[in-house]
Amino acid sequence: MWQQISQHLGATIQQQLTILGQKSVAGGCINQNYTLQTNLGNYFVKLNQASLIEMFVAEAKGLLQMQATGTIKVPRPICYGTVNDRAYLVLEYLDLSKNSSQDWSLMGEKLAAMHRFPVANLRLDQHLDQYLDQQLNQRLDQQLDQGFGWVMNNTIGSTPQINPWTKNWAKFFAEERISYQMQLAQRRGGQFPAISKVVEAVYQSLINHQPQPSLVHGDLWGGNAAITKDGEPVIFDPATYVGDREVDLAMTKLFGGFPKEFYQGYHQAFPLPPGYAQRENIYNLYHILNHFNLFGGGYAHQAKEMINEILVN
Repeated sequence: MWQQISQHLGATIQQQLTILGQKSVAGGCINQNYTLQTNLGNYFVKLNQASLIEMFVAEAKGLLQMQATGTIKVPRPICYGTVNDRAYLVLEYLDLSKNSSQDWSLMGEKLAAMHRFPVANLRLDQHLDQYLDQQLNQRLDQQLDQGFGWVMNNTIGSTPQINPWTKNWAKFFAEERISYQMQLAQRRGGQFPAISKVVEAVYQSLINHQPQPSLVHGDLWGGNAAITKDGEPVIFDPATYVGDREVDLAMTKLFGGFPKEFYQGYHQAFPLPPGYAQRENIYNLYHILNHFNLFGGGYAHQAKEMINEILVN
């Protein structure tokens, strides 16, 4: 398998590449991650079942979409494919380190810059899969005035994330985010209030909020953001789409949160509008429901508490 991956990688970068070794990287709960050591330096490789290759395709396209804004560092996707029963995605290797508060302030500034990037100017670099990227760019040209969504569906973790273009943000989030996750949770055996009741409450809570469409990371918790040894903020493992920038800020509050300097840097560059504090719980319900669907356990209780708060308000 590694030989086939190295051959594809070498052909992509048009250089003679020799594998020196590979080292498992801890921390991934969806994929198996490795550092591929070669004569040309290190590469980061993700592996999963061959049937999940579309998950890697969508991740690569999301990274390219964020990279194209020229605002915040992401690992550059190099190639992807399947070998026997395995799917792989090869990424630029980034050397990460412990970081200073100043670095996190810069992270906030750069994320704000990505959120401010005009969605009408979004395009994909066509170096990975020219035919597919050309198709996606054509869709971008045709659909970027359609509001919220993306040119393809992707995943949040390993859960499908559906991204049909929708003019109305409240409708998009209520139906394509909350309703979808609650239907999955119901099939998993979750005991939650009636789906229609929750979806309507979410819709009504957002109906008067009309955000400017922004490119969002979509899965921005602390495990998907870091600082390189050169002091460059970097984000990775995206679930990219065009949405309300507040969804990224909301998720940074989950699972330990980001340093306060991050929020200072962001708010100084791009202040949040009134009402964000009330919407934060709504946006994070999506991720807690997804974690219930992926992992079960105590996420059911947390989701119920969040739902009750939404229904009361």
